Amino acid sequence: MSLKRFMVIDGNSLLHRAFHALPPLQTKDGIYTNGVYGFLTMLNKIVEEYSPEYICVVFDKKVPTFRHKEYTEYKANRAKTPDELIMQFDILKDVLKKLNITTLEIDGFEADDIAGTLASIGEKEGLETILVTGDKDYLQLATENIKVLITRKGITNLEIYDEQTVKEKYGINPNQLIDLKGLMGDKSDNIPGVPGIGEKTGIKLIKEFGSLEGIYENLESISGKKLKERLIENRLQAFMSKKLAKIVTEVPINVDLQELRKREPDYNELIDLYRKLEFNSLLNKIRKNTEDNQASDDLVDIDCNYEIVQDLGVIDSIIQSINKNKSVYLKFIQGDKIIGLTIKTETTKTYYIDLIEEDFKEKVLLKLKDIFEDENIEKKGHHLKEDILILLKNKIHLKAISFDSMIGQYIINPSQNSYSIKELAKEYLSVYIKDEDDILGKGKNRKKITDIPLEDRAKIFSVKLEIVSKIENLVKEKIQKYNMNELYYKVELPLVEVLAFMEFEGFAVDIEKLKELGEEFESKMTELTEEIYSIAGEKFNINSTKQLGYILFEKLELPVIKKTKTGYSTNAEVLEKLKGEHPIIEKILEYRRIMKLKTTYVDGLLSLVDKKDNKIHSTFNQTVTTTGRISSTEPNLQNIPIKTDEGRKIRKVFIPSSEEYKLVDADYSQIELRVLAHITDDPNLKEAFYNDEDIHTKTASEVFNVPKSDVTPLMRSRAKAVNFGIIYGISDYGLARDLNISRKEAKLYIESYFAKYKKVKEYMDNIIKEGKEKGYVTTIMNRRRYLPELKSRNFNIRSFGERMAMNTPIQGSAADIIKIAMVNVFNELKKRKLKSKLILQVHDELIIEAHKDELEQVKQILKSQMENAFKLSVPLKVDMKIGDSWYETK
Repeated sequence: MSLKRFMVIDGNSLLHRAFHALPPLQTKDGIYTNGVYGFLTMLNKIVEEYSPEYICVVFDKKVPTFRHKEYTEYKANRAKTPDELIMQFDILKDVLKKLNITTLEIDGFEADDIAGTLASIGEKEGLETILVTGDKDYLQLATENIKVLITRKGITNLEIYDEQTVKEKYGINPNQLIDLKGLMGDKSDNIPGVPGIGEKTGIKLIKEFGSLEGIYENLESISGKKLKERLIENRLQAFMSKKLAKIVTEVPINVDLQELRKREPDYNELIDLYRKLEFNSLLNKIRKNTEDNQASDDLVDIDCNYEIVQDLGVIDSIIQSINKNKSVYLKFIQGDKIIGLTIKTETTKTYYIDLIEEDFKEKVLLKLKDIFEDENIEKKGHHLKEDILILLKNKIHLKAISFDSMIGQYIINPSQNSYSIKELAKEYLSVYIKDEDDILGKGKNRKKITDIPLEDRAKIFSVKLEIVSKIENLVKEKIQKYNMNELYYKVELPLVEVLAFMEFEGFAVDIEKLKELGEEFESKMTELTEEIYSIAGEKFNINSTKQLGYILFEKLELPVIKKTKTGYSTNAEVLEKLKGEHPIIEKILEYRRIMKLKTTYVDGLLSLVDKKDNKIHSTFNQTVTTTGRISSTEPNLQNIPIKTDEGRKIRKVFIPSSEEYKLVDADYSQIELRVLAHITDDPNLKEAFYNDEDIHTKTASEVFNVPKSDVTPLMRSRAKAVNFGIIYGISDYGLARDLNISRKEAKLYIESYFAKYKKVKEYMDNIIKEGKEKGYVTTIMNRRRYLPELKSRNFNIRSFGERMAMNTPIQGSAADIIKIAMVNVFNELKKRKLKSKLILQVHDELIIEAHKDELEQVKQILKSQMENAFKLSVPLKVDMKIGDSWYETK
């Protein structure tokens, strides 16, 4: 018969673990929540897995314990708890209160003493106790019925110990771990132990003599003069350390076990608190667990009047309504193929048109083609890029997009984790809706959309479209309030169509050349492998951190830069620091570079080439970056290497789709520095761009106080690092590291720069102040980036916020300009009905696949539209190149 379970959780330990494992999550009000969120994620996981009947969370109190009185230096070397974590203890305790989970903290004792006492009580009551912690000191408490669940890496990896597991791992009984700590000490708690005795020696002694007392009773039997001397000299310290290490199991606890029974949470209060903390995924979990609970009434499916359409006759009446309203909301549903279409107007119900039958689908699309392509009928939806792509594949061009809720919410809050309709429904309407994940599940057991009944499909997607129509005005009002109408209607919405067309067109790839490149890299790796073996004097697995660590730090005796829990670190940072120490380092770095090119780019690209047209159809993401930049995935074409000769070769495989075309690459010249000149209004900086001077040579002349004619290539290179470093808010430490110079010299460069460009310094100081006051900074198009980090008491977090405050208006404004240029170039190509197509955007450059007969027109369009995209106080300049591959245009 299995025992009832009692779960005791070390609150301090788990909250610390979660805080350090997760990035610094914050609410819109700047409240840090990563520790609490991670704690609750672990709590849900272990409660679900172990189903305890009793539960309690124990905490340390901020007062000295009996251990501090015993030894004043106890825990004296602990780093100060970050303010961002301190604020989360009270939040966590508030959440636990709403969850109806008892918390305990007692003056003079630590959390582990309370936990140990509760475990002892549980054992006496015939319960199986599970102690949850990240602290291995708890292992001393393990018995047959007291198990210790240790958090390992991150917040999901857990390892359980009982008495037998401890014996297997350490070779001694759990209670003997107290004696071991008396010998070893504990750096984290500043317990001294016996200097020079580590785990291996300690375990050996305890195995031989049973306990600390047994060791001191048999000192004469101990071999090793030094070891014996250390034990004799530190006798008192060893016994004190054992006392400090022993977890007390008789703390005076004034609580009845029945008070610790697991109870249902106070759902109403918990929902309010989770909303305040913006724990949307945890709100979802409440919904799933409480569908029959009245407390979750405000988390219900929204009312939606919908009709399933399988008859062409109904399509005609829908078309009449759309023509009358002059606007339509729409969303296609796609699995392996088009499955359905939800469609509605402001005055009609929502229609779910079932398109599984191919013949019916074609007839419906044919009937709706004129509606979709009518520029006088506004199209509204969520993530409309998907719908444009679906229609393009069916030779239909969706025109006149006037509202996209995903894009609207992105510019309102670019730091949001998700822009799903489900999230927007919660934020704007305070309602919960089921989406595909709720119905289909996740992971390998996820069902296909076609596996669920038609009625369920119709309801899910009709409700989603209903949400879009209900939040439209709320989203638009916020955009207007934030003064972002121009950004939304003139830049971001038109860009949806541009990106969809770029994805649809794709970029042609020379498959044979790509395979040849793979063979070339494979050959180079083989050659490098043999050279590395020769230098090392033996064969080994170059990709094994452990084997490489042995070769570098034991066999070749190179200086150890960094150690990890598992051994020597051999990461890129370590190898870069070892450059020049031994010829093997350069070879390993080169081997890694070539291997990355082979696996990431050659093998990766080959797997992504569309076999129908030999093109790469990357996905362009409009709602990912906080600065407004576009990103690309599958593959990331913005990350194709350019700094090394081998890396640049990857670009040779990207070619025009036929011999009738050429690639035209138009690249903004130093756009971020031009934006900096515009924003700061610095006369010295602006002068360089007015006169079309080389800005890096000018900066070198200013910083090093020499005539331009005397600027050396090294001076220019360093000035370039300063110019771009200033944009990114670089510190003297960062510049020193980048240029491999002293911090003092780097500081001098930065000070000299600011002395010459005074308005830049003034701007940097003011933008940080402004960001702190407003809570956000903006670009030239009023794009916002929220920066709660600026108010952090943690120096590193605050410094990050300051760098982002300085950089975002510059990088974000450059992103605004390139987006305007993309829209204008795309529209001009379309207006002139040219065969040439915009196929790629990478940071500050646009690539057009231009028909040979249209080359001059394309060049003129690119120059005109890019250089006049936005009126800066300094001229925008574009450099252009033409070639038969992307490589040739660089």
